Amino acid sequence: MFDKLSDRLGGVFDRLRGRGALNEADVREAMREVRVALLEADVALSVVRAFVDKVTEQAVGAQVLKSVTPGQQVVKIVNDALVEMLGAEQSDLNLAVAPPAIIMMVGLQGSGKTTTTAKIAKMLKAKQGKKVLMASLDVNRPAAQEQLATLGTQTEVATLPIVQGQMPVDIAKRAMQAAKLQGFDVLILDTAGRLHVDQQLMDEMQAVAKVSVPQEILLVVDSLTGQDAVNVAKSFGERVDLTGIVLTRMDGDARGGAALSMRAITGKPIKFAGVGEKLDAIEAFNPSRVAGRILGMGDVVGLVERASEMVEKEDAEKLAAKMAKGQFDMDDLRTQFRQMTKMGGLGALAGMMPGMKKAKQAMDASGMNDKLLVHMDAIIGSMTPKERAKPELLNAKRKIRIAKGSGMTVQDVNKLIKMHQEMASAMKRIRKMGGLKGLAAMFGGKGGLGGGGDLGGAMEGMHGLPPGAMPPGMGGGGMPPDLARLLSKKK
Repeated sequence: MFDKLSDRLGGVFDRLRGRGALNEADVREAMREVRVALLEADVALSVVRAFVDKVTEQAVGAQVLKSVTPGQQVVKIVNDALVEMLGAEQSDLNLAVAPPAIIMMVGLQGSGKTTTTAKIAKMLKAKQGKKVLMASLDVNRPAAQEQLATLGTQTEVATLPIVQGQMPVDIAKRAMQAAKLQGFDVLILDTAGRLHVDQQLMDEMQAVAKVSVPQEILLVVDSLTGQDAVNVAKSFGERVDLTGIVLTRMDGDARGGAALSMRAITGKPIKFAGVGEKLDAIEAFNPSRVAGRILGMGDVVGLVERASEMVEKEDAEKLAAKMAKGQFDMDDLRTQFRQMTKMGGLGALAGMMPGMKKAKQAMDASGMNDKLLVHMDAIIGSMTPKERAKPELLNAKRKIRIAKGSGMTVQDVNKLIKMHQEMASAMKRIRKMGGLKGLAAMFGGKGGLGGGGDLGGAMEGMHGLPPGAMPPGMGGGGMPPDLARLLSKKK
């Protein structure tokens, strides 16, 4: 979503960092470019003015201009201001009340309110162990209540039985009574929307809020609507006491202005961001991580969290046991491909790693996209169980059969075999060198693989990427020296 803005800001800061010393004119020129970049990203004019004025005032100070690394200091000031604009700290749901805690979902029709209701319910059940009840109060949109019931079945979250002809306020009362009697921890009320803000919508919303007295009133807005999303948020905020905002379609091609303007103009925190169509594609909105992605600093914490959620513990333990023996077959490689796909694919992972902007562009230019993982998986699927366990059996005749069975070429099969050999060699090296100390030496210390004998090195070779295009620790450039030294101290 923030790709264009990130590219523009990245170019500005690269020029600043490339200079040994900065003067006030350099900083002001850079800030003018930042202003243009933010306006092109559809950030509200008042927000841009306040942001640029604040950053410029701090960046032209003597302490910054005379520092050893003035370019880096300016980037840090911009990062801090961006985090503050987005809300400073992550804002969580207030559920610490006598059950049931009531969450009321409001917003315009088509913003993704019903799907977001199911996403939040599933997240509360899976991550916090809450017993959740969902209730649809939308009696205007055809099949709206049936849609929520279907989503409840898919997420295995309870929904309030539908009673035809009942009005929203009465449904809310019935939902509250059912939640109390059946011991639910959280009740989520999915209210009706309209195509635009009107009096009937606001009156109905206020009546439901008065009856239910919710702990959270979340406004769901579509980030693709740009600055109009900010206007919608202001209209709703004037009629009910909003506690937070949920931005949907954050994975789309919007320019990002709504997300950057929302907190500053409404004063309400962005609590969640919808990042895909699937019912688990929602994440807590963390200002510092979003700022890091915009400025090309990555989101390593988010990457680790995603890995911990997606990677199967049993698979990880099996691979660890094989690594201890120096073993790595085609089934293990296939497992790695599938886990990368679960985590969002190569593009999503690259976007969350520091300094990966240029690498991601190189990957796109070389045609190294997520189809690569599907193609490699298809090739492995065309092998027999014996061939997957013992890749050394793959002779010319077998390769031709595998290529035909997977719809790929013999050259593609050879590339996969080479990738496997690279990773198998890495596994054997880990075993011989032993522990984290050996792993650090392999990636960043002396006596390492040199040619990039790992997944990243193999991928660079397969797709003609320049050396070092893959992220540190995945090939070419190796693990960052500081991390290598840290690991080498551990036993």
